[in-house]
Amino acid sequence: MARKAKATGSGAALTHIDAKGEARMVDVSAKPATERTAVAEGRVIMSKATLALISSGQAKKGDVLATARIAGIMAAKRTSELIPLCHPLALSKVTVDIETDAKLPGCIVRATVKVTGPTGVEMEALTAVSVACLTIYDMIKAVERGVRIEGIHLIEKIGGKSGHFRAGA
Repeated sequence: MARKAKATGSGAALTHIDAKGEARMVDVSAKPATERTAVAEGRVIMSKATLALISSGQAKKGDVLATARIAGIMAAKRTSELIPLCHPLALSKVTVDIETDAKLPGCIVRATVKVTGPTGVEMEALTAVSVACLTIYDMIKAVERGVRIEGIHLIEKIGGKSGHFRAGA
């Protein structure tokens, strides 16, 4: 049974679904290569004692934040291998910043990804944050299994046909 790609609440059709309702990779060959940036964020919520362990550098597995930072960067570079319909991109910049926050308590993970190309890097930024958060969890799970990963979302997207997006704006 053939289905048409349905419009979203904004009126736009889903780009990864063809007229028959089948998944497809979007053809970006006619799109110009422009500079594009995406910023994503997520949080890892834990006890104050576990956060103190991370902050003091006393975690059994090593430097939690440095390891999570590298894992996030590596994940951004391999997004097309993880998400089936993503295009492989030659990224020009990936940063993963992790702040500890005693008020949460936990860590705030933020990734910024940049490319000059025909498609955006939102998925790369979201993947970087997701894997960095998972790495923090992996490194501290022996101490605290109740750690929560929350609020992974796109903060900002710059460039491309749809222009500038800022969450909450």
